[in-house]
Amino acid sequence: MKELASQKVSFEEKLGYSLGDAAANLVFQMMMIFQLKFYTDVFGLDGAIAGSVLMIASISAIIVDPAVGILADRTNTRWGKFRPWMLWTVIPFCLFYILAFYNPGITEKTAVATYATISYVLLMTVYSFNNIPYTSLGGVMTSDIRERTEITTIRFVVVTIAQFVVQGFTLPLVDHFSEGSTLQHGWFTTISIFAAIAFVFFIITFLVSKERISPPPTQRVDIKEDIKSTVSNVSWNSMALLTFALFITLAMWGSAMNFYFQYNVDQKSLYDFLSIFITLEEDEAYSMGFSAFNMMGAFVQFMGVICLSRYLANKHGKKKTFIVCLSMTAFFTAMFYIPSPTDVSLMFVLNFLRSLAYAPTIPLLWAMIGDVADHIEYENHRRATGFCFSGIILALKLGLGFGGAIAGIIISMFGYVSGNVSIQNESAMEGIRLVSSLVPALLFCVGVMALYFYPISKEYNENMQAELAARRKRALATTE
Repeated sequence: MKELASQKVSFEEKLGYSLGDAAANLVFQMMMIFQLKFYTDVFGLDGAIAGSVLMIASISAIIVDPAVGILADRTNTRWGKFRPWMLWTVIPFCLFYILAFYNPGITEKTAVATYATISYVLLMTVYSFNNIPYTSLGGVMTSDIRERTEITTIRFVVVTIAQFVVQGFTLPLVDHFSEGSTLQHGWFTTISIFAAIAFVFFIITFLVSKERISPPPTQRVDIKEDIKSTVSNVSWNSMALLTFALFITLAMWGSAMNFYFQYNVDQKSLYDFLSIFITLEEDEAYSMGFSAFNMMGAFVQFMGVICLSRYLANKHGKKKTFIVCLSMTAFFTAMFYIPSPTDVSLMFVLNFLRSLAYAPTIPLLWAMIGDVADHIEYENHRRATGFCFSGIILALKLGLGFGGAIAGIIISMFGYVSGNVSIQNESAMEGIRLVSSLVPALLFCVGVMALYFYPISKEYNENMQAELAARRKRALATTE
C-alpha cells in the first residue's frame, strides 16, 4: 500500500477545480436572478404560478438529491468517486440549461406552465447529478485546513467572476441579440453562449482535479448507517438550516431586485445617475442600471473574498467570521426599504456595504461543509462525503425554489401584473419593496441563529484534523 498522498494542492489544480463552480454558476446565477422574471415577463406566467414552478422543481430534489449522494459515495472508477460525474453530466446539463430558457412556440398558458415545470425539473435534476459530486470532490481533495480554505477562496474568486458576467452582461446581451428579432431569440442566444462556456469549464475540472481522501478501509457499505450518522450530526443540521435560510434569501433578493430596478426605481433618476459614468440611451436605464448594480456588487464581493475571507477565517475562525458578516448583511439588506424611487445613489451605496459585508462568507460555507464531512467521520468512524454534501445541496435547492416562489407569491398577492408591462400599481410596488428588503433580512437572521449551534470552532477543527490524520495513518499501517 502506498503512503498517504500529500495534502498539498497545486494552484493549477485549485484553479481547474474552481472552473467547475464557475460553470455551475453560469446556470445557478441565471436561475437565482432571472428565472422568475423570465417566467413572468417572457413566458407571461402569473407571479404565483411562476413561483409554483420553481417550488415544484425544488421539492423534486427531496428524492433526487439523497439518491445522488448515495450513488456518488458508491461510485468507484479509475478516476475516483466524484470526479467522473463532471464528464458524465456535462452534455445533459448544458442541453437542459438551454431548454429551461427556451419556448418552442407554445402560447396556451397552461401548456407554457407545464413546459416550464418539466424543463426546470430536468435542469434541477441534472444539476444534482453534477453539483453534488462536484462539491463532494472539494471535500476529498485535501484534509489540510488551510489548503481547504485556500481552495474555496480561489473557487469563489472564480465564481464571483462568473457572477459578474451573468449579472452584468445578461440583459445587455439579451437586448443586443433581440435587435431585429424577438426577445425570446435574445434569451436563447445568450443562454447558448453561457452553456458553451460551461461545457469547456466542466471538462477542465474533470481533467485536472484529484481525490486524496478515501473512506476508512474497514468501512462497510451501509446506507442506513450513512444516513443516521449524517442526519444525527449537529454540525450537519446547523449547516443544512443555514444553507436553506441563506438561499431562500439570496433567491428572493436576487429575483426581487430585478423587479425593483424596473418598477420601483425612477427611470429618469436612474438615467441621470448612470449618465455621470457612461453614455447610454434613456430607454436603456433599466437594463444598464440593473447590470451596473450587479457588477458593482460582484466586484466588491470579489475584492472582499480576496482581501478579507482567508484573513478573517484564519484569525477568528470560520464560525465567528460568518456570524458577524451575515448579521451585517441582514442589516444592510433591510435598509433597502428606505430609499425613495429617486434616491439611486443611496441604493448603490447600500449595495456596496451589503456586498462588502457578505463577501467574506462566500467561500466559508463550502469549507465549513467540508469540515462537517470530517466531523461525521470523527464522531462515527464512517465517511459519507457524497451523502453529506447531497443533503446540503438539497437544502440549497429547496431554498432556491422557495425563495423564488415566495417572491413570486408575495408580489402576486400585492397585485403585480405579468407580461412586461411598463407600470405597476402602488400596492405591487410595496410588495416588491418588501421582498427586496425586510423579508430577506429576517431570513438572513435565521441563518445567523443556525450558526450558533454549529460546534466546530477553529480550535476544535485543528484537534479534529490531527486526530483524523492519526487514524488514517494507523489504518494505512494496518493494511500494509
